[in-house]
Amino acid sequence: MGRTRPAIRDTAQRTGTDRRGAVVAALMLTMALAALDSTIISTAVPQIVGDLGGFSVFSWLFSGYLLAVTVTLPVYGKLSDTFGRKPVLIAGAAVFLLGSLLCALAWNMAALIAFRIVQGLGGGALQGTVQTIAADLYPLKERPKIQAKLSTVWATSSVAGPALGGVLAAYTDWRWIFLVNLPIGALALWLIARHLHEPVRETTPRPRIDWAGALAVFACGGVLLTALVQGGVAWDWLSAPSIALLGTGLALVAVVVAVERRAAEPIIPGWVWRRRTIAAVNLALGALGLVMVAPTVFLPTYAQAVLGLAPIAAGFVLSVWTLSWPVSAALSQHVYRRIGFRNTAMLGIGTATLLLLAFPFLPYPGEPWQPALLMLLLGGALGLFQLPLLIGVQSTVDWDERGTTTASVLFCRQTGQTVGAALFGAVANGVLAARLGGAGDLDSVTRALDSGAPAEHLRHAVADAVHAVYLGAACAAALSFLVVLFVAPRRFPVLKNTGE
Repeated sequence: MGRTRPAIRDTAQRTGTDRRGAVVAALMLTMALAALDSTIISTAVPQIVGDLGGFSVFSWLFSGYLLAVTVTLPVYGKLSDTFGRKPVLIAGAAVFLLGSLLCALAWNMAALIAFRIVQGLGGGALQGTVQTIAADLYPLKERPKIQAKLSTVWATSSVAGPALGGVLAAYTDWRWIFLVNLPIGALALWLIARHLHEPVRETTPRPRIDWAGALAVFACGGVLLTALVQGGVAWDWLSAPSIALLGTGLALVAVVVAVERRAAEPIIPGWVWRRRTIAAVNLALGALGLVMVAPTVFLPTYAQAVLGLAPIAAGFVLSVWTLSWPVSAALSQHVYRRIGFRNTAMLGIGTATLLLLAFPFLPYPGEPWQPALLMLLLGGALGLFQLPLLIGVQSTVDWDERGTTTASVLFCRQTGQTVGAALFGAVANGVLAARLGGAGDLDSVTRALDSGAPAEHLRHAVADAVHAVYLGAACAAALSFLVVLFVAPRRFPVLKNTGE
């Protein structure tokens, strides 16, 4: 286990219950910023492209941000363990707000993409450090409450983002999508600076920062994630760019391993994968990332193309899981206190597997309430799965390892989502091509339906493609179940000397 440092374990006592509410409000505002910026641009793309041009590369507005967030998560996790959560969160938020301001001032698409990457460089600090501070502030028995609040903020912001982006683009100017971040972020920064108090650290030798490791992790993650995000989209999977990127990424994996094994304080320490509990949670939530792609990416298309719903109604079919997920997460403490973290997670992901398997058996074309009901139940099942694992693994490490542990979990989940988007996108397009007797992809079929093309055979093709994706997601959920069953310990080794 990690080194015990009594002088830096009592963040909750130093902050005090009277200030804790203000810190929680700041964490919720910060989480809202991170969640909104993943989705708010989607409905404003036509206005942005109309103003700046660059239609052929606009997808990098999303991909660039996602890549920067993902590859910086491990770096910020290690820095928060080394220097404290407060300076890392403040620095990350400042970079995020600078990126937001620059995005609002962008003069062409290339500049906007570059500034979105700057946003993402700060966004990695927002996601990981917020989750770590939440664990620092609350003992084990109270953590489900704060995590449920953060889950609610994330879910609500993710669903509300596209609608808010559309409203701002339609009635003001698309640049306000980024400008609204400034007052919200400034308030969150002020609350954190004023009310979060971390104890004075013990006098130790000057920390040695693994800059070589940070650069290697950033380069490796950036190359591999670029290959996954752009493969099958900007170029074919077997094309020279894909092969070159994947080959370079694999070579950089070897570089990362070599650099980190020599580093005194590695960005990704070996114990993250040597400890059964952390390794199991990383793998299980990495598989969860794959699972989440099926509903979030493909269900809205299914609802519009197969069920014939308008975009707003299609969004509602997806959004119902944001109602059950936080509620289930908040109530999960009553389950894991009785049967343990591992068994609660198995119950949740086992139920999710059955629900995902049920989706292809829905009647065609069916009624909107049918997939909505499955999503409501799926949100409840995943709330029982994710939160107990996150809380459980955070409780097995001391303060000076909690940031790295939390970041590794979030990094694996983000990477799983990226892999899932590439994998299931290829599955969906392959099924469409087989059903339609030639090349095709989900976007082109959806546009054909919107233009009034003969619909029935296209609708059947879309339904079959999405059913195949859900079967793939069910396989990923089953894999996650097996990881928890065979890799995770029966009882998580929760530390007893950290105020839990």
